[in-house]
Amino acid sequence: MTDTVTLSIDQAEKLGLAVLEDNGFSSAHAGAIVRSAMSAQIDECHSHGLYRLIGCVQTARNGGLDTKVLPEVIDQAPAITRVNAHKGCSLLSFETGLPYLVEKARHCGISVLAINNSFHFSALWPEVEQISAHGLVGMAMTPTHAFVAPAGGTKPLLGTNPIAFSWPRPGKTPYTFDFATSVIARGEIELHRRAGKDIPEGWAIDADGQPTTDATKALEGAMLTFGGHKGSALSTMIGLLAGPLIGDVLGHETHAASEDAPGNPHHGEIIIAFSPETFLGAEAQQHLDHAEDLFERIMAQGARLPSQRRFEARERSRQNGVTIPKALHDELVALTMAV
Repeated sequence: MTDTVTLSIDQAEKLGLAVLEDNGFSSAHAGAIVRSAMSAQIDECHSHGLYRLIGCVQTARNGGLDTKVLPEVIDQAPAITRVNAHKGCSLLSFETGLPYLVEKARHCGISVLAINNSFHFSALWPEVEQISAHGLVGMAMTPTHAFVAPAGGTKPLLGTNPIAFSWPRPGKTPYTFDFATSVIARGEIELHRRAGKDIPEGWAIDADGQPTTDATKALEGAMLTFGGHKGSALSTMIGLLAGPLIGDVLGHETHAASEDAPGNPHHGEIIIAFSPETFLGAEAQQHLDHAEDLFERIMAQGARLPSQRRFEARERSRQNGVTIPKALHDELVALTMAV
């Protein structure tokens, strides 16, 4: 018996939609969530792929997520759009606000989309790559629950607080990076725990502030920032920009929903778009071509551009489908039969 299951992209999408819709998600929310999760799954980023649908269902069952509410768009200023998710998933709010972000960036040169009061669980590169697909430069930042100790600290205070960036390269895959300011994404530790595997040294500390390679103890303790104080400072910056600046909460003021209480898993996200054409006018293409020199020099040294592995995985998945652990497949199928 094989330990994995391979699905076509169409089969995986249908399974994901069934999981969410059978558990009370509207078709609009289910579609937005599955599009994001499948982007990650196709790129072989398993920690943000179909596995994350289980958490969405559990959060909804625990009362921490409105599965049907529609986002509210607020035209805040000439270059600023706000979207109130009203405790819904952030992904439908992003898709709703994206046209405003794009239009305002082309008019003003720079535009900000602030998403408030949202449940956010997903990778950020699908969002910034949707921006760069419009020929714009995109950035996105969001805090998470307090999972990470600040540099020199011993208790969770900061989130994994990811940041993503995408630079358009017409005719080529964009220059994109998306990383947590913690050493690793929390989902990677959760996957190690599920598989009964140790985590590498330097990822986390236990509840007593001592280094640990035990995934369970790591989840009970605190994760560490990458680069020590540098990652800690970046994490703090992201918390401020995607929190107080847009009128939302700090990561440590949020809490995951549980069976005992709905918690407060809602927070903000800030997305920024830059229009090279508006900044540079007729010279825009000249300067975009100039940027290519940097990418070519990086690769000429034998170095890889960020996301190259993801793009290679994307091509494999388009040809071969997506492969997930059988245990995960069984869990997802069971969720479609649970109601």
